[in-house]
Parts: sequence; C-alpha cells; structure tokens
Amino acid sequence: MEETTLEVDGMACDGCEENVRTALEALEGVSSATANHTAGKVRVTHDGTVVDRQTLSGTVEDAGYEVAG
Repeated sequence: MEETTLEVDGMACDGCEENVRTALEALEGVSSATANHTAGKVRVTHDGTVVDRQTLSGTVEDAGYEVAG
C-alpha cells in the first residue's frame, strides 16, 4: 500500500471533507482516505498498482475541489 497526500483547495467544512473522502473511497484500490479542510490536505492509502496520483487528483476535482500542484 502507498500513501499519497494531496493539497486541496475549496474544502470549507466537514461536509466537504465527507464528499472528498466518499469519492476517493469509492475508487477501486483505495483502502482509506482522510480529509482535513482546515489544513487543506487529503491523505489517501491505496494500492499504487491499481490507482495512481493522477486518478486520485481527478476524482477530487470531479467532486468539485481543486488539487494544488
């Protein structure tokens, strides 16, 4: 398992954290995701052979948030 941390803009509340977490955990290969709107960070534990950083970032953006970098 790999752990990837993304810097995410646009999360303003606990509901935003839940939206991002739910979207990421729905992906095949993701075992867990945690989001912190105060820090603007999302940490994802995933199988790197199944899902990559680009897919994780795209999923966050599809949920309505912006991934920095």
